[in-house]
Amino acid sequence: MFCYNCGCQLSEYDFCTGCGADVSLYKKIICVSNMFYNDGLERAGIRDLSGAITSLRQSLKFNKNNVEARNLLGLVYFEMGEVVAALSEWVISKNLRPEKNIADDYIEKVQANATRLDSINQTIKKFNQALTYCQQDSRDLAIIQLKKVLSLNPRFVQAHLLLALLYMDSERWERAERELKKCIEIDRNNTQALRYLNEVEQMFVPEENIKQTTKRQREESVRYRSDNEIIIQPLNVKEPKKGGVSTLLNIGIGLAIGMAAMYFLVMPAAQSNAKNAAQDIIARISGESDAKTVQIQELEAQMAALQGEYDDLQQELDGYIGDSGTLQTINSLLRVAATYLENPEDIMATAADLEVVAQNVVLEDTSEEFQALYGKILSAIGPKLSETYYTEGQEAYRTGEYGAAVESLERAVYYNPENADGWFYLGQAYHNNGDNDNAVKAFDEVIQRFPDTDRARRAQKEKDDILAGN
Repeated sequence: MFCYNCGCQLSEYDFCTGCGADVSLYKKIICVSNMFYNDGLERAGIRDLSGAITSLRQSLKFNKNNVEARNLLGLVYFEMGEVVAALSEWVISKNLRPEKNIADDYIEKVQANATRLDSINQTIKKFNQALTYCQQDSRDLAIIQLKKVLSLNPRFVQAHLLLALLYMDSERWERAERELKKCIEIDRNNTQALRYLNEVEQMFVPEENIKQTTKRQREESVRYRSDNEIIIQPLNVKEPKKGGVSTLLNIGIGLAIGMAAMYFLVMPAAQSNAKNAAQDIIARISGESDAKTVQIQELEAQMAALQGEYDDLQQELDGYIGDSGTLQTINSLLRVAATYLENPEDIMATAADLEVVAQNVVLEDTSEEFQALYGKILSAIGPKLSETYYTEGQEAYRTGEYGAAVESLERAVYYNPENADGWFYLGQAYHNNGDNDNAVKAFDEVIQRFPDTDRARRAQKEKDDILAGN
């Protein structure tokens, strides 16, 4: 045990030998926390998981830095199927003690299994969906979802309890009892499961409060002997007179009473039974229909997701093999390189093919290898092409064809950005062609690229004249 103030190891005294702080109450708190931890450990050993959780939470209330109690609480949560709660406790424990902490192994074992993580995620989603169905009074769908949850995580105690409660609500007591016994196998002293099980077991006990009361009534009678037989005749009973009409009348009355009893008693009961049977069939068919509807919706969602993935892959594939795809662009650049290697003197043909490639792609979006090859070809033919286009532009400028001069000089500086004369005359051609904005930009290129030169000073003067409106 270490001092909370200075971190010094404490002795048997009630004060810290390092800083002198009073640690008597602190020691009691730590001891109580350890006591609850030991109690939680014993309860977990006999599978009293609910009691273990209660004790371990009490331990953490007294000492939130009790890493052993927090790790054990995570294990108990994990055993009850509460994976998210277990991970939360282990992450907190890891933050409290970053090194030499067994919580690292627990977290790694859970995260290393991608299938297990996906199963945990599906379990949480389906359990929440079951709760939603319960709130919507769709108990059959909730039961279906909970069965899926338990197929993924058979030790999820909360799912067993909710499924048992739904079975109890629909009076399926045997199934409810089976789910509750599974809960108790996981957590022996789960209070909620024991309370539910008590309710279920009471439904199996026959009613013992049925009182049968018999009343004996004394009947006054007259006994007399006839030969060897004793005849008992009640008093106040008159013997019926013999007659056929009365007999037939009594039979008719009996038949009428029987028909009336059948009509008023038997027929309504039969109709009620038939209606109940029909409603049970309708409910069962409705539940099966809802389950199939849910399954169809899930399959449709999967189909939509697969269709989206297919469309993305198809679009990506078109980007590689389409008319303007990556493969076609690479082939075009390779053809330009082959043309240049076969006939290096015909730079105009190479330049034309290279311009087509540049028009179809954005160089910044291509690969480094593509840009490197493009740059090699451009640097190989650029200076010669620049001189050719510069000569054409200068000739057009002298004859007053400023539009043609702009077009040729633009190509000259494109193929050789270090052509100072090309930039200068391009600015002059823009100015004489009435495009002062681009003229200023061209003169700025001369000033920035070739500072402290005669061309830069002349370009500055031309720029100043344009901005002054001369």
